[in-house]
Amino acid sequence: MTSVQVEPVSAAPPPRLAGGRRIVGGGPLGIGVAGLWLTVIVLLPLAAITAKSFEDGWSGFADAVTADNAVGAIQTTVLVSVVVALVNVVMGTLVAWVLVRDEFPGKRIVNALIDLPFALPTIVASLVLLSLYGPNSPIDIELNATKPALVIALAFVTLPFVVRQVQPVLIEVDREVEEAAASLGASNLTIWWRIIVPSLAPAILTGAGLAFTRAIGEFGSVVLIGGNIPGETQVASQYIQQQLEVDKPIDASAVSVVLLLIAFVVLLVLRIVGRRSAKREGADT
Repeated sequence: MTSVQVEPVSAAPPPRLAGGRRIVGGGPLGIGVAGLWLTVIVLLPLAAITAKSFEDGWSGFADAVTADNAVGAIQTTVLVSVVVALVNVVMGTLVAWVLVRDEFPGKRIVNALIDLPFALPTIVASLVLLSLYGPNSPIDIELNATKPALVIALAFVTLPFVVRQVQPVLIEVDREVEEAAASLGASNLTIWWRIIVPSLAPAILTGAGLAFTRAIGEFGSVVLIGGNIPGETQVASQYIQQQLEVDKPIDASAVSVVLLLIAFVVLLVLRIVGRRSAKREGADT
């Protein structure tokens, strides 16, 4: 019996550019520059605001974040942001589906308009919404200074997140699997829940998480239409501004740290879920 020798598999060499030059990483200099930039832009401000929030110690921090108006603002912010994220899951997925699967006049214009909230100053959005849903509304719908007004304003500025996360995934979905399921007698609803939704779920979850984290820190789009009523329509960003105006920067910093923690937890959960989904897909293949 002849023995078969198996050559050890070495790591794939870095790809080459035209002319035989290898593509290499940035090296120590690149890592250092990136680390310095992140430190200056992200870490130092976070450290500064955290230190400010604890200037009066743990008891001062606890008193600041458990004040009645602070609790009301945080609860309103989280509640409205959850509702906005759920609205984005449904409507964002629907918009992405229409843009990918349907053809209609003006499709390119609609596709471009999806990114308008990223380019438009949010205070302008609040002014437009106030003109539409405020006193003397041209459509006779007055919503200013209500929670539905907050939902509409935040849904406007967070619209692109789910759409832009779902669109590329939906483009890559294998339609042959859908056609095979349909040929075997599966209904449209079954195809949607059993084939399409599992493929889109990670993208939908990521988009919803990004929409939520954007909504909890939003200020400009709600500043006019929201009403800023403590305990009712005052969101955390407006409460923070109010504390700064009455010369209570420690209280403002404490509530800011709470928002940062909420956003960090949501993003961490998204990363964990994303990694597990990637591992599952790798195992399946």
